Amino acid sequence: MSEKEKIKYSGVGGEALIEGIMMKGPYGAAMACRMPDGSIDLTRKEFKSVTDKFKILKKPFIRGPVNFVEQMLFGYKCMMESAEKTAFDTDDMNKEEMSKLDKWLSDHFGPKMMAVIGAVAMVLGFGLAFLIFFYIPTLVTDLINEHIAHGGLDRFRPLIEGVMCMIIFVVYMWAVSQMSDIKRVFKYHGAEHKSIFCVEHGLELTVENVRKQSRFHPRCGTSFIFITIILSIVVSSLVVVIAPEIRDIRWLWIIVKILLLPLIMSIGYECIRLAGKHDNAFTRALSAPGLMMQRITTKEPEDDIIEVGIAAIKAVINPPEEAEKPEENAESADENNEAE
Repeated sequence: MSEKEKIKYSGVGGEALIEGIMMKGPYGAAMACRMPDGSIDLTRKEFKSVTDKFKILKKPFIRGPVNFVEQMLFGYKCMMESAEKTAFDTDDMNKEEMSKLDKWLSDHFGPKMMAVIGAVAMVLGFGLAFLIFFYIPTLVTDLINEHIAHGGLDRFRPLIEGVMCMIIFVVYMWAVSQMSDIKRVFKYHGAEHKSIFCVEHGLELTVENVRKQSRFHPRCGTSFIFITIILSIVVSSLVVVIAPEIRDIRWLWIIVKILLLPLIMSIGYECIRLAGKHDNAFTRALSAPGLMMQRITTKEPEDDIIEVGIAAIKAVINPPEEAEKPEENAESADENNEAE
């Protein structure tokens, strides 16, 4: 059998954090972080999915948006916790060097400051995402159509807006990838993929085995975003064919695109699951755009970063009583694990 034919679906998903990796698998969720003193802090995380309570939410074409939102919220919480653990300590801050705003936040929120900052950042992030991926493409297309093309672009509106979203996404990811801190996060992203591939190839989780694996994984969230954008072009084009008058009213067109998002995400989610379970010409073509994008969003990790990935994945593929804790820190359910 070829190496690709040996790949098995592991039901493990994860996310790169600040100096760490979060993994979710058959035995729950765990977060491993490289601490300033060089040790690995391994923390088991409690994750309860709403799909366990309402079984209908596990059905195909329903589970996608639910799992995406759950993963996004849980991953963001882990990201903030990893930042607090590895780099942020309000007790050690020199208040004489703090700005008035920093002092006010520290005095009023103290240890909860990161949670407050995180909540504000999330709200601003949603607002920015709406502006960049919904409003600006529509606005720019309207302006080009009205002043340059004189109405000749109406039938191509979904394609133009979709291509603009792709360009914005690629340029944005490339720009942030040039930041030194983000480069390190992308190395942890690579280690996460390599660790999952090592399990899916049935190999022992050692640094040497993990190092040999590919850092490009078809079930990556980057692939999901790319597939979602492509599907949005297809679905929006069908809507324009069925109801062409919608495209002429900007605010209505934006609302329609937002309302279509759950459907598009549902289809995209099933595509990602399909690509993660099968290896054929169709799934390879389906995964190709996202895998190319991962050349930006993942980097080759050093061995110390790979060790963090191994620690995290061991904690979720073995029962708690059998999972090995990393030597550096000796003292101290598959449908919900798709998106990163």
